[in-house]
Amino acid sequence: MVAYTFNFTMNPNNNNQVDSHVVEKQLLVTVDKQGTIEDTGKWAQSNNWAHDDALVGAIKRLEALEIIVTKVQEKSVVRLTAEGESIIALGSAEARVFYAVSANSTKAQIEKELGEVAKIGFGQAMKNQWVNYDKGTDKVSRKVEKIEDTTKEQLALIQKYPDTADAGVVAALKKRKLLVQGTLKTFHVAKGPKFTTDVKKPQADLTAEMITTGSWKSETFKDYNFNSLGVPPAGGHLHPLMKVRTQLRQIFLEMGFEEMQTNNWVESSFWNFDTLFQPQQHPARDAHDTFFLSEPAEAHDFPPDYLERVKTMHEKGGHGSIGWRYDWKVSEAKKNILRTQTTSVSSRMLYQLAKNFKPKKYFSIDRVFRNEAMDATHLAEFNQIEGLVADYNLTLGNLMGIITEFFKRLGITNLRFKPAFNPYTEPSMEVFSYHEGLQRWVEIGNSGIFRPEMLVPMGLPPDVKVIAWGLSLERPTMIKYGIKNIRDLVGHKISLDFMRDNALCRFDYDD
Repeated sequence: MVAYTFNFTMNPNNNNQVDSHVVEKQLLVTVDKQGTIEDTGKWAQSNNWAHDDALVGAIKRLEALEIIVTKVQEKSVVRLTAEGESIIALGSAEARVFYAVSANSTKAQIEKELGEVAKIGFGQAMKNQWVNYDKGTDKVSRKVEKIEDTTKEQLALIQKYPDTADAGVVAALKKRKLLVQGTLKTFHVAKGPKFTTDVKKPQADLTAEMITTGSWKSETFKDYNFNSLGVPPAGGHLHPLMKVRTQLRQIFLEMGFEEMQTNNWVESSFWNFDTLFQPQQHPARDAHDTFFLSEPAEAHDFPPDYLERVKTMHEKGGHGSIGWRYDWKVSEAKKNILRTQTTSVSSRMLYQLAKNFKPKKYFSIDRVFRNEAMDATHLAEFNQIEGLVADYNLTLGNLMGIITEFFKRLGITNLRFKPAFNPYTEPSMEVFSYHEGLQRWVEIGNSGIFRPEMLVPMGLPPDVKVIAWGLSLERPTMIKYGIKNIRDLVGHKISLDFMRDNALCRFDYDD
């Protein structure tokens, strides 16, 4: 036998929602007047209430405050299953089969009409001697003129008077899975040691105001539960991007680099494009590739002498360059954007460095924004890692050597360099590494030597060269944590369990 526990509901169709405080007050008034409530089930029925969570919750609260004491009362009851309730509404399966039989009925016709009901009802109808069945012709006929649907009547009686049901009838109906046996729990309620009809919510804390006014003397306080573990602290967890970023910062610092300030996500087109010798008609400046600000739409604080030198380099060139040969417009340079590259930060730093040049090594890791369609490997915003070295007489060999050392410290040693084009570096190289998992060479970074057209207007000495390289933060993070879709790393669909449980980031390499 399967046992169930039911809420005691004398009126299952009662949708009247009663406030729990009203229930508490009425219960206490009744106990104060009568001394006890013998059976909360019958008491709830007399008030036309369901013995539901509102009543049980009120009883538990009052008992916890020692205002009442209770005893649980249990008794075995039966309850109709969904099939049993459908029989009361539509009749038993055997009765429905009987009424479906007509002068020329076949079993196939009745099964088609009644479906599963026919399969259940035929056997019982024949057992009751209500119908005949000729297997040869598949004909079904009635053996009696009328019937009494005993099953329906028995279920209706049990539903109305569950305590008076005949044990044999109940057993037979349970066997047909029309009834289930369960346990009904109600309460006997009596006055507790702190009984009162005026319940005051106990205070959880002793406040300074209570001490000052003396009101604590008349207050009731909750007891401290020294066995409670309390609510686990909702501490934050480092995102995998931040763990990889920390390791990359450490590598740069070990190699003697200084970190650049990158907290200006909003940048002017002048520093983001013009100082990098990107022409004003370059496709990267199109709204399809760049986010433009509407307020404030323009920047105004530019070094006037540097702005003029940049303008001259774009229009006429210099230092052996013929420039871009177009009319450079300051209105285009003033436009504010969400920066598309942290190289704009490098440009600012190099301009400041030119005022009193000393060889320097800089790096930055921060957010950039591009108006791109989002897919499994692209977002409209991502983090760019950038390193640069400014020193005298640097060569392509210096660039390849420092890149090799940087990636070696990331645990990547199998590198290839491929010539490429970048608007503000010449020569330029893409960096590839052999991916053992994919069994092919994959691009992991870009690099180059900054063009004189970019450095000369800054005022850097002629024999100073700047080598630089960069990569995204997301790509090594996805490789490190085995993530194939960038939207599983960043965005509203990221798993909080992954955020909490992801491992520490550590890049191992041989000295």
